[in-house]
Amino acid sequence: MPEERFLITGALGCIGAWTVKRLLAEHVPVWTYDLPGNPHRLRLVMGDDVLKRVTFVEGDITDQARFEQAIVDNGITHLVHLAALQVPFVRADPVQGMRVNVVGSTIVFETAQRHAGQVQGLVYASSIGVYGPASLYPPGPIAHDAPLLPATLYGVSKMTDEWTAKVYWQDYKLRSVGIRPAFVYGPARDQGVTSTPTKAMLAAVVGRPYHITLGGNGLFQHADDVAKSLIMAARARIDGAPVYNLGGTKVSMAEVAAAIETVVPESTGTITFEPKPHPFAEDADGRPLEAAIGPVGWRPFAEGVRGTIADFRAAIAAGTLDVERAIA
Repeated sequence: MPEERFLITGALGCIGAWTVKRLLAEHVPVWTYDLPGNPHRLRLVMGDDVLKRVTFVEGDITDQARFEQAIVDNGITHLVHLAALQVPFVRADPVQGMRVNVVGSTIVFETAQRHAGQVQGLVYASSIGVYGPASLYPPGPIAHDAPLLPATLYGVSKMTDEWTAKVYWQDYKLRSVGIRPAFVYGPARDQGVTSTPTKAMLAAVVGRPYHITLGGNGLFQHADDVAKSLIMAARARIDGAPVYNLGGTKVSMAEVAAAIETVVPESTGTITFEPKPHPFAEDADGRPLEAAIGPVGWRPFAEGVRGTIADFRAAIAAGTLDVERAIA
């Protein structure tokens, strides 16, 4: 088999940074494709010495010619597509949100099918946001093939990506795998609606009170475990264009606060949360994904919190974490 050559779009984000770190740990060549920006999240999770092994390609995901050039010139064999605008940014500018999330993803699919002899694996991030509130579904974890009832424009954009992938399989036999992250947490998780539990962990470390802007339950997934599932899916060579929910740990926001307080006892009583449940799906069935790609090995939430807080403390001591930016 030819050498794997991975390209990650959206690598300057949280999940992208952890995906790059995992691949570099395997000594796999990695290219990133992003708008110009500060790789502070990459630096946070891996340090400057490892970061030197990344090849950065600057480009807009909506620039088809530029993106295709990056794939061809670098002999990319596997694509992990994460570039997207999240809920608040799509709400603030819906047209740009659709341009990035829908047009950008279509460019990725089109490029992959035009170079199908070269690109052997394609995985992209959808979102649990394609589902509606838990009240619209039967009790228990939501099935990966449950009806898509998005309540936000962001969710609509991700639903569109899923259907676009299906038509690319139907018309061109382009293989792809979509995965739907939920409450991703861990170092570098500093943007998006569900980032506030991670910010609460950092706030506890630096001795600040913090209010988690969510209530109810959530399906929590450490960003490193999400990265592992992405890489496994990219290598799986599954026929079709399936989309899967991810596993993880269902946790209430009260349990989030308690887990933080267990690791940082001096924060007791300073981490609060919304009393009203959030509008997203609370749980999802991740077993079909693992049946398709193999066991992911989701870390228990308490272990993930301990690790995240330890990583924050180490980063602060090393001077690789801008606390104000990460909490704001």
